[in-house]
Amino acid sequence: MKIFKPKFWDKKKNIISILLLPISLTLQLVIFLMKKITFKYNCNIPVICVGNLYLGGTGKTPLSISLASELLKIGKKPAIIKKFYSDQYDEHNLINTYTNYLFLDKKRINAIRMAERKGHDVAILDDGFQDYSIKKDLNILCFNSKQLAGNEMTIPSGPLRESLNSIKSSQIVIINGNRNLSFEEKIAGISNKIKIFYTKYVPVNIAEFKNKKLYAFAGIGNPANFFDLLVNNNLDLQKKLEFPDHYEFKKIEIEKMIKESSKNGYDIITTEKDFLRIKKFGFKNINFLKLKLEILEKEKMMKSILNLI
Repeated sequence: MKIFKPKFWDKKKNIISILLLPISLTLQLVIFLMKKITFKYNCNIPVICVGNLYLGGTGKTPLSISLASELLKIGKKPAIIKKFYSDQYDEHNLINTYTNYLFLDKKRINAIRMAERKGHDVAILDDGFQDYSIKKDLNILCFNSKQLAGNEMTIPSGPLRESLNSIKSSQIVIINGNRNLSFEEKIAGISNKIKIFYTKYVPVNIAEFKNKKLYAFAGIGNPANFFDLLVNNNLDLQKKLEFPDHYEFKKIEIEKMIKESSKNGYDIITTEKDFLRIKKFGFKNINFLKLKLEILEKEKMMKSILNLI
């Protein structure tokens, strides 16, 4: 979804959210009815859904890749399932960079059926918590510690696809970033059965950018998280430029950034997802920060997942 996230989505009390509330309530009523009337397909293999409530930027794809890697280590044959959207080829390319078991279709159930026929024994839905047509064996919801649930209101009043109470349909919550006890208490208040784990992004090639003046751009769900990561790793961020999530970069835009950075002595840096989107242009002077997702208490989390599926 190519949108700039409104700033009021993260403000607890604001007049814009209140004015939009009737639309939010109407949309939530529609979702409630969809849950009731949608036919649910049963699958022949366990289905793990890695989803979110907060719209975009919660780390679903890196977690899906990590889960698939861990399942491979114990002899499973996982498949990553995504609904096909033509503008999300950055995520498709990212998954294909690290795996060779991505299945795409305009209907997720068709992609799962393909994986079943190929002999895969676990399906990981990268996104799909709001796809009510598939019976899931395990729901994992992702949050980022910087945004959490924003103003805790639903679209368009806030950033949530569904009410925070929808957490009770999940068994595991993953929070990327610093521990937040008050949010953990909020989750426990909704359901004390949910297990909470944390992840963090570890830069792999940070040394390449030390002692350089950086011009950073990003077209991801929450670009500010990427810029903060650069600053928190003591990199010299001189300029930053935000684009909507899954932004379709134009060659002339990249050329303009290269010209400006060259004039000021900056090195250009972006995210791996954005790099994969612009790779087709063949620019040699664009770098990306390579990140590794580290799962804290990984063994404990994997044990919980295996028990649940």
